[in-house]
Amino acid sequence: MPTPPAQIVVAEDQADIRDLIVMNLRQAGHEVLAFADGTAALASQAERQSDLMVLDLMMPGLDGLEVTKALRARGRATPILMLTARSTELDRVLGLELGADDYLTKPFSMAELLARVKALLRRAALLRAAQNAGPGSSTPLRNGELEIQPARREVHVAGRLLDLTALEFDLLHHFAAHPGQVYSRSQLLDSVWGYTHDGYEHTVTTHINRLRNKVETDPMAPRFILTVRGAGYKMRDPPR
Repeated sequence: MPTPPAQIVVAEDQADIRDLIVMNLRQAGHEVLAFADGTAALASQAERQSDLMVLDLMMPGLDGLEVTKALRARGRATPILMLTARSTELDRVLGLELGADDYLTKPFSMAELLARVKALLRRAALLRAAQNAGPGSSTPLRNGELEIQPARREVHVAGRLLDLTALEFDLLHHFAAHPGQVYSRSQLLDSVWGYTHDGYEHTVTTHINRLRNKVETDPMAPRFILTVRGAGYKMRDPPR
């Protein structure tokens, strides 16, 4: 049986940009629901959860940040790609801290948007497959109280199951598979996100902060994901 097309919600109040995004997503084989404001986009998730949402930061009614915050408050892990015309770092970081998975700053190319969409859908599909699978044969990764089950895409700390997004899992798994190795933000963008683009390194910083809030007992004094000043980040070496 063929895989049904992914359903993607596009919420953008500028009609020309919205129409262009919708056209390209449909040409890529996706089912698309288009809205001109955040209120309608959020209402569309009441009955069926979409596979991905592309949200403009600034919209009438509810803006992209408010829609993201509302969905995450409901426990929805729907991948969210935020579009912003703003150039300030604060706006980008705020969107990621509220639960967006990635962002693009206008103007952007359709090829770049489609690449981001493809990466987010792939991670979401891996997460769903792992949740539906039985115990796998992949060897767990352990680092003290931290245990990662790659086949099930589950993470436990001191026996407690963590609620991670697909991207947070991929980032943690990458660190845990290479303990002690230091990665710059651009290297992590390339290895985990699947792209390298100047100006998007803060995506990494924000996701690491979110990950620390879930993994670490004290995020301000991390034990697992360590900062290497002037170089990047690393997973600690497993205790002997």
